[in-house]
Amino acid sequence: MDLSIVVPIYNEVDNLRPLCERVHAVLAPTDWSYELILIDDGSQDGSSELLAELHAEDDTLKVLRFRRNFGQTAALAAGFEYAQGDVIVSLDGDLQNDPIDIPRLLAKLDEGYDLVNGWRVNRQDPFLHRRLPSQIANHMISLTTRVKLHDYGCTLKAFRREVAKGLKLYGEMHRFIPALAGDMGARIAELPVTHHARKHGTSKYGLTRTLWVVLDLLTVKFMSSYATRPSHLFGFLGLIAVLVGGGITTVLGIQRLLFDVQLANRPILLLGILLLVTGVQLVTTGLIAEMLARTYHESQEKPVYWIKDVLE
Repeated sequence: MDLSIVVPIYNEVDNLRPLCERVHAVLAPTDWSYELILIDDGSQDGSSELLAELHAEDDTLKVLRFRRNFGQTAALAAGFEYAQGDVIVSLDGDLQNDPIDIPRLLAKLDEGYDLVNGWRVNRQDPFLHRRLPSQIANHMISLTTRVKLHDYGCTLKAFRREVAKGLKLYGEMHRFIPALAGDMGARIAELPVTHHARKHGTSKYGLTRTLWVVLDLLTVKFMSSYATRPSHLFGFLGLIAVLVGGGITTVLGIQRLLFDVQLANRPILLLGILLLVTGVQLVTTGLIAEMLARTYHESQEKPVYWIKDVLE
């Protein structure tokens, strides 16, 4: 199989048939063997029944139906697991992404990249509660991670098989896929793609959902930088706290013993003691986290490296 198209679906009954038709219109003239994988993420608007009809009509169509709504990240993870293509393309099911960009993504991938991320340059969404929060989130993610992109939120992406299969997705991590791939050593490019205004259905995203990006970003940063060495983070912070707290209490102790300075009304004494205690707790937390990290990787045989290829 040359190509797998993975599309998460949630309440998109009016978009399903046009989506399949557009994908086939783009790919049928090519000589690629391909499959279209639609993941029904617990839809309640008739999408599930329509997907069954489309599957009966189309032998290139695979349908995965969840028992309930698990979220876009879970849908993409399931699609990647079931995909058989050498190249995997993820695509939104709301017709805002245009399948006509797929050949351009694959051409860019052939230049030696492992992941090509779409960039909705002329995004057709409301500014205040869609584009503005997304721009802020993209800027924060780019500053925090090693992968600088304009549009982390664009679902339209092309992956080499080994990259998509190597991703461990959970929670709401689909927005951070390029950063996760970058931690695997993937070469990443960004390509401007077409973006259409939504014609049918309603958006599943809102302003409040963007707020969770900050917490998820902390998780991604920790997992990418300190998952195999958590004691470096907690130990570093703990040592700083111990040094500062120790310096404060030492100076105050000298003042009390040699110069008979009263400390009962000195709040800085409490700060010094607090820093000492906190520093010891942080160092201890780092050691415990180190033990948990070793258990996590060793008991489940989680890899700490990714091999691109082997020359023999």
